Amino acid sequence: MRKKIHLDTDLGGDIDDLCALAMLLRWPGGVDLTGITTVGDTNGRRAGYVRYVLDLEGRQDILVKAGADTSQGFYRQELGLPDEERYWPEPVKPSPNPTEEAIHLLKKSIKQGATVIGIGPYTNLSLLEYQFPGILMQASLFLMGGFVYLPQAGFPNWGNEMDFNIQVDIRSAAHVIRNSDPTLIPLPVTIETFLRGAYLEDLRKSGALGRLITRQAEAFVVDAGNEIYGETCVGLPKDIINFQYDPLACAIALGWDEGVEIEEIPLIPEEKDGWLVEHIHPAGKPVRVVTKADGARFSEFWLDVITGIIGR
Repeated sequence: MRKKIHLDTDLGGDIDDLCALAMLLRWPGGVDLTGITTVGDTNGRRAGYVRYVLDLEGRQDILVKAGADTSQGFYRQELGLPDEERYWPEPVKPSPNPTEEAIHLLKKSIKQGATVIGIGPYTNLSLLEYQFPGILMQASLFLMGGFVYLPQAGFPNWGNEMDFNIQVDIRSAAHVIRNSDPTLIPLPVTIETFLRGAYLEDLRKSGALGRLITRQAEAFVVDAGNEIYGETCVGLPKDIINFQYDPLACAIALGWDEGVEIEEIPLIPEEKDGWLVEHIHPAGKPVRVVTKADGARFSEFWLDVITGIIGR
């Protein structure tokens, strides 16, 4: 049976959201996407980008709604979008709507039994819980984010402040973690994955969606400067373009399990000096946390899915 998925995403910035949506659209055996909501949107621009990607795959049947907007004051920093001319082959029409419509689409997906995967800030999920108290406890929820253990040796020595999805809107993140039963796919596990330059030739041959990923990867490698991690981190390839944070979270939600270990850890989320810290404490709430995954194997698996080596 095809798994029902609702994707909550901030697609349009860091290109791993595009890579995640592409993987869902080409997942072996298919995925039933009950809806996609955008978060940290700006007048529906992210929702417009999602619709553009869906159009490339002929998936106009999937419902898309723009959620929490940058104008609403949720975020600690400006959530800008990169130069559209460099990242997209043509102008993309925004797709704005009242935030309320995204919240109701999320609710509808949960009532349909969909697994909700959050790969952006947790704002929409928090708004949903405030409007319908208790609903997140009814949901199968996978969240990209969290910083429970330090990164492994050989990977970027990042700290908690780099956990964008949580730290950019800590009030929403704390509210969601306290009022749901999520599986966290934390930042330190996801930075063991990679999109690399060696993949681009095969991606370019993988239809319009593959060409779009290639275009954005070639722009992103200039803008992000992630090659420094390939030069300084022995666990990463020298031609790294980006980390596959969000694709890994989506794959684990769909059951991909190579090298994956999940532990139930008692956590207390607490604000400290303007940041959200997840303390391990015996009195904390038990939370499922992905503590290990084979990042290199996943990175190759993602490429195989997009290029069709693993049949749909």
